[in-house]
Order: sequence, then C-alpha cells, then structure tokens
Amino acid sequence: MVREKIVGAALSDDDFDQNLRPQRMHDMIGQQDVCARLRIAMDAALKRGEALGHVLFDGPPGLGKTTFATCIPNELGVSVQLASGAVLKAPKDLVPYLTNAEERSVLFIDEIHRLPRAVEEYLYTAMEDFRIDIVLGEGVNARTHNLWLKPFTMIGATTRAGMLSGPLRDRFQLREHLGFYTVDELTALVMRNARKLSVPIDTDAAQEIATRSRSTPRVANNRLRWVRDYATSRSDGHVTLRIAHEALEMAGIDTAGLDSQDRRYLETLIRVFDGGPAGVEAIAHTMNTSADTLEDEVEPFLLRTEFVVRTPRGRTATSKAYQHLQFAAPEKRLF
Repeated sequence: MVREKIVGAALSDDDFDQNLRPQRMHDMIGQQDVCARLRIAMDAALKRGEALGHVLFDGPPGLGKTTFATCIPNELGVSVQLASGAVLKAPKDLVPYLTNAEERSVLFIDEIHRLPRAVEEYLYTAMEDFRIDIVLGEGVNARTHNLWLKPFTMIGATTRAGMLSGPLRDRFQLREHLGFYTVDELTALVMRNARKLSVPIDTDAAQEIATRSRSTPRVANNRLRWVRDYATSRSDGHVTLRIAHEALEMAGIDTAGLDSQDRRYLETLIRVFDGGPAGVEAIAHTMNTSADTLEDEVEPFLLRTEFVVRTPRGRTATSKAYQHLQFAAPEKRLF
C-alpha cells in the first residue's frame, strides 16, 4: 500500500500552478458560503489550539472537494495524508494512516463512500474518541490493545453521500455540499488560470469557454487547456473570441456545453424513439454503447440542464432538446 504524506506549509506555488488548484482559501473562486463557514471553524480551532472538527464534502465531480481538502491544511499549517476509499479494503490498511497522524494533522479520504462497512465501523472510535483497538495474537491467545491517537481532522470527499452509513455521516461535525458555478465565476476562474498558464486571453473568450463548461471548474480547465493548444498551433497563442469559438467547435462542444456524444444521445432519443419515453438499455443498444456509460457520463448533465427527464416509463426528451437540436417538436408533448 502506498501512502502519501504532504506538509501543507511545504507546498510551493509552482506545484499548485501546475494543476491549477488554489493554495489558499482566499484564492478560491465560487463556493464563497462554504469558504466563509470553513474560515470560522478554522479560526476557532486555531484560537483554541485544537484540531479542526471532521469535515465531509459532497457533490458532483469537479467542483472542488479535493481543492478544499488541500487548502485546509495550508490554512492550518499542518501536514496532510492522502488516501482513497477504494484502496482501503480492511481495517489493517487504515491503521498506518491513523498511527502516523500528527497532532491536529489532516487525513483526507477521497471517495469515502467506497470504504467497506468493516473499515467504516473501525473509523467510529478513531473519529470520536481518537482511539483504535488492535488485536494482538490469534486464537485463545489473542488480546485486544487500546491504542490512543493524537487528535486529528478527518476530511472525507464523496460524490454519493447517501451511500455512507448514518453513524459515519453523523461523526462529521461539518458537512458541506458543493454546488455548481455560475458563468461569471467560471469566467473569473478561466482568466486566473490562463494567467497561471501564461496564456493571453480576452475576457469575451474566457466567457465563451465558461459558458460551454457545464458549470464545472474541472471542465473549464480542460476546455482552457484545449483552447490554449489550438491557439498555439493555429494562431499566435493569443486566445480571442474567434479562436475560442473555433477551438470549441472543432472539439464538438456546442454553445450549451453538449459534446458529440450528448447530441448523439438526444438525436437517437428523438429520431428513433420519437422523443421517448425509452429505456436506457434500448437507447444504449441503438447507440452501440453501454448503459453504464450513458447513465454515468451522459445523462447527469442532460437531466440537470433539462434536455431530458426521467419518467416511470423511461427517458423523454423535452421541448428544450428539440429547440436546441432544431428538430420540429411533436404536436402534443407533456414536457
């Protein structure tokens, strides 16, 4: 098992500029209500000389859960250990993280909902009493040793908070849900990250990228990198509105942020199934792709942007989808 330990104060600006993540809370764009609550909690913990209460971040991918988890140790001036719920298969895999946790340090577990139930239950006493039970020996000679831990902060990140058990969720003093970003927030983020990447960009070009980025910072960063490459290859490196538009059109990203697979899904639903209702399995077979791909990658954005609705009988395209694809809507539709 590979463990990673990072000292917050030792992280350089270059490290964060490379992956475009902010280093401090004041560099965060968006999620300002979350930032305000965390600042109060951190300030109180510092004044008391105590460990920050355990924090759980939930929300869709790409909204900044890991960014918050790396900013908090920097603000507190403590070390952080990084782990993933997918690799912690048994309680023994968790023990090294807990025993090596320094006073008031941070243990960050990404995708914490993927922890097995046995590992979840092992965390109960560690989070609440800062104590774990270690079994020494086997059989009739086995004995339990209570090991006291240094007070630490557990930060969990999950895209599926409902999959966590109730007792584990209740042990997080702070629970923060991250919401989607506005176009103005993403425009500011694109402008800032363009400066980090040394990419000259016009404000209207940054707004065009932000508009097509699905309200998600990670998507905006990926779009920015592609537009930068296009501007470097096809122009002088300066990103204008025309360059941004050409680059995004070449990548198949339309004005609503839909890519070619999204549009193919809608076109299949409208042309083949007359707009629905249709089951995801039937749509997947028609598109020659897997249903899991559609449910995990395509449908969440289409549902959120109201291009598709789920009904008891299946998926149905809305009038908004007909208008966006410039299809003639049927005479009578419920949506």
